[in-house]
Amino acid sequence: MWEDRKQTNNNTNTNVNTPVVPTRVPGATPHTAVIGPNMLIIGKVQSSEDLYVDGEVRGTLEAENCRLTIGPHGKASAGARAREVDVLGRVDGNVETQDKISIRKGGQLVGDIKAAGIVIEDGAYFKGSIDIIRRTPEAVPAKAPLKETA
Repeated sequence: MWEDRKQTNNNTNTNVNTPVVPTRVPGATPHTAVIGPNMLIIGKVQSSEDLYVDGEVRGTLEAENCRLTIGPHGKASAGARAREVDVLGRVDGNVETQDKISIRKGGQLVGDIKAAGIVIEDGAYFKGSIDIIRRTPEAVPAKAPLKETA
C-alpha cells in the first residue's frame, strides 16, 4: 500500500559555511552605516558616522556632524538632522542641517528645511518652506584691543 520513496538531495552546494560578502553601496564610504533596501526601521535612528538609507525609516534620523544620504530606493517618513543631507529618494518630514541639503534629480522632499545652503536639481521635487541659517564661524581668537601710546 505505501511505497518506499527514495529521497534525494539535489542541493549541489557542498560548502555550508559560504561567507556572505556585502555589496558595495554607491555613495557609501568605508565608514558609513547602511540601512539596506530590504530593511524597515520604526523608531529613532542615531548615528555617529555617515548614514546611507536605501530602505525605509519611520521615525527620526539623527547623524549629528555626519552626512546623511537617502539613496534612490530610500524612503524616510521621518524628521532628519545631520551636518549635510543628500536626497536621492523620498523624505516626508522636516530636515535640519548645519551645512547644506541637496535634493538630487528624482529625489522628493515634502517638509520644511532649515539649512545654511540648499541645492535643488532639475527633476527634483520639493514642497515646504526653507529657512536659510547662517553658518557658525569657526572659533577665531578675539584680537586684543590696541594700546594707545603717549
